[in-house]
Amino acid sequence: MGVRTTALRATAALGVAVLLASCGSGGDEGGQQPGGALEGRGEVTFATGKDTSGNMQKLVDEWNASHANEQVRIIELPESADAQRQQMVQNAQVKSDAYTILNLDVVWTAEFAANRWVVELPADQFELDKFLQPAVKTAQYRDKLYAVPVYSDGGLLYYRKDLLDAAGLKPPKTWAELTTACQAVKATQLEIGCYAGQFEKYEGLTVNFDEAVHSAGGDVVNAEGKPVVDSPEAKAGLDTLVTGFQQGVIPQKAITYKEEEGRRAFQAGELLFHRQWPYQWNLAGKTDGSSQVAGKFDVAPLPGVNGPGSSTLGGHNFAISAFGKNKATALDFIKFFTSESAQRSNLLATSQAPTLASLYDDAELITKFPYLPTLKESILSAKPRPQAVRYGDVTQAIQEAAYAALTGEKTSDAALKDLQAKLSELLK
Repeated sequence: MGVRTTALRATAALGVAVLLASCGSGGDEGGQQPGGALEGRGEVTFATGKDTSGNMQKLVDEWNASHANEQVRIIELPESADAQRQQMVQNAQVKSDAYTILNLDVVWTAEFAANRWVVELPADQFELDKFLQPAVKTAQYRDKLYAVPVYSDGGLLYYRKDLLDAAGLKPPKTWAELTTACQAVKATQLEIGCYAGQFEKYEGLTVNFDEAVHSAGGDVVNAEGKPVVDSPEAKAGLDTLVTGFQQGVIPQKAITYKEEEGRRAFQAGELLFHRQWPYQWNLAGKTDGSSQVAGKFDVAPLPGVNGPGSSTLGGHNFAISAFGKNKATALDFIKFFTSESAQRSNLLATSQAPTLASLYDDAELITKFPYLPTLKESILSAKPRPQAVRYGDVTQAIQEAAYAALTGEKTSDAALKDLQAKLSELLK
């Protein structure tokens, strides 16, 4: 999660920033040790992406009401994940104390820990066995805890249940079934687009590319961290998207879609299928006139080439800046924000995926959010993006290759061959 042309320029700058940081970080042994590093009480700042629901501020207000001398102040960063990371990296490189708590995308942990921009956290102070284990792994670096999973995320296929039901169709399990369903529905719904995901050149494209490759039985990197993207399986996955654009299954304007552009299109009734994160559920279901599809949609697992597909693991973790003040207060605030009551509050307000496993089995919550079992399975079977200290360079390489193939600048074969060479260089 979140997994949002500013992002393009920012990404280019990030590659340089990360390279410089890697050269001058003094090694990658990780952050400071817990204990002395987590001292000090008083006001702290919380750097995060845009609080679209308002519930983050609500929880901060709840904390502040009972901690008069340890107030938390939210610093809202840009909506784009790439731009958020850029500001956090720049802040760390100058060792600024402007940010205390960092809301990190799950793929940033290795980079921030290796560069000693965040401190190690005391694992024994969190009941990590109660969290979804794929989420916990995203918060670790070299088997040590550098963050705490707050939101998890798995990709879901949102679909117009009313239109599939009218055509006598079930949710598709394969890309071929999805295209067949589209053709059937478009026979009567001429103006509706078939499918969209996140295809603008930013982090969302890395996610969608990874999902396409994994859903065709391929990998971007193998278990040893070596790139294996120049494979028949990866080509089959990428080609589902390339041919989707060529054949009109994916509308041409979707090449500009990030999460919010796609969400607005789905809510306006412009799409039959939409690959999106769980947060869309509440927004698309609003009955205040902001959504034209309220009560008309449902979710299913992502489709694959030969069967159900695989989601990319998303989510966010809270970490403590190595340069921030009042780290003891920051640690307590993270404990508060990851508590069951706080996670339940956030789920009810935002439909974002919690990280505590018990909430997915709560009968009351399942009644309100019937997608929870599907989402849990999506997260437990999700594949992580490449975990790399130079992640900014890695994701930029993936985005450039995927975008070149989708726009016809390169063939999928050429794009994957070039990406294999670039990743081999970056992941030595």
